[in-house]
Amino acid sequence: MSTLIIEADGGSRGNPGPAGSGAVVIDADTGEILVEIARFIGVATNNVAEYIGLISALEWITDNRSEASVNVRMDSKLVIEQMSGNWKIKHPDMQQLAIRANQLASKLRVSYQWIPREQNSRADALANKAMDEAEDSTISSASDASAPTIPGATGSGSAGTHGTMSSVVEFNRTAPSSVRAPGGVTEPLTTVILVRHGRTALTESKKISGSGGENPFLSEAGIEDAKAVARELAKIGTSGPWAHLEAPSVIVASPINRTVHTATIIAQQLGIAVEKNEDIAEIAFGDWDGHTNEEVLAKWPEEFRRWQGSWDVSPPNGESLEAFDLRVQRGRRRILEQHAGKTVVVVTHVMPTRGFLRAANEGGISAYWRPQISPCSISIVRFWGDQAAEIITMNSTSHLV
Repeated sequence: MSTLIIEADGGSRGNPGPAGSGAVVIDADTGEILVEIARFIGVATNNVAEYIGLISALEWITDNRSEASVNVRMDSKLVIEQMSGNWKIKHPDMQQLAIRANQLASKLRVSYQWIPREQNSRADALANKAMDEAEDSTISSASDASAPTIPGATGSGSAGTHGTMSSVVEFNRTAPSSVRAPGGVTEPLTTVILVRHGRTALTESKKISGSGGENPFLSEAGIEDAKAVARELAKIGTSGPWAHLEAPSVIVASPINRTVHTATIIAQQLGIAVEKNEDIAEIAFGDWDGHTNEEVLAKWPEEFRRWQGSWDVSPPNGESLEAFDLRVQRGRRRILEQHAGKTVVVVTHVMPTRGFLRAANEGGISAYWRPQISPCSISIVRFWGDQAAEIITMNSTSHLV
């Protein structure tokens, strides 16, 4: 049985501040470096970055060398002692990261060893590379070093700065482009980044999944989707299509397993704790949960048609659109009140996402049926309380390609 060595590190310029992690996976028998992983995290603390360095290496080994035993070597006394079970984990951010690390480690044979900082220079260099370049990189021994460079394909932006925008894009960082509120807008700007959860077994089988019935976690494909959207969210405020927005500082999630699972993966990337809001849970489909649309139409044809065209009709043992909309708008207002002036990632479901968009558009019942909301898609809305709103993007999925 082969043995692999993980050297992992993380850093933050400001603590919290722009943060990056680095990890090296080494074959203990040959000394060959199998992979070097640098991750730009966004704004985070040193401890969060250290954990993400460890997690990125454990993920690579789980995907590529799961039969090997693993020796983790880090200069973070905190991470080594917590992962060894010797120190309690009190901070909620650390608890979530430790849960993810332990999930991965439970699939492997892992030991932990503290090393002096000077023996961890390779991982430290990768963490600094991530912070310097504000982007991720993974270099493995099996990668094709001769692959051609594509002009214009390099990353842009740097930590703590807003990227440039095309001259055809008109954008005001504080005020809406058009205001219908008498006397203008007095409420602070709150940017809401809506993320639908990743795929589950029910999503993949095209079955209805509401707030009742089965409560699955993400599938393997859903986990990969969540990682992709997390990396995209980490770029907001620094690079990419939304470099002009403020970086996220809050994550709010529906309490259902698939949204909490997605939010936890995002939290690991952003270094932000997850808050839960029951009002943004998916609509209760009642007896329709676990059935495909075709099955529902075959068994409850009249009830289904009446429900789609009415505010006050409920699915059997389910929730009417009127009751659901009141709940979601209550949750939306609570988020705007509690996090006014911030950029908030809201990890939720299809119908609550449509509810936020309906509020922005002041739409009717059709707003709940027309927008397509894909797994791990991004929709961005700027709210000035209930005075004004602008939809920046809807159902963006380019990060999943």
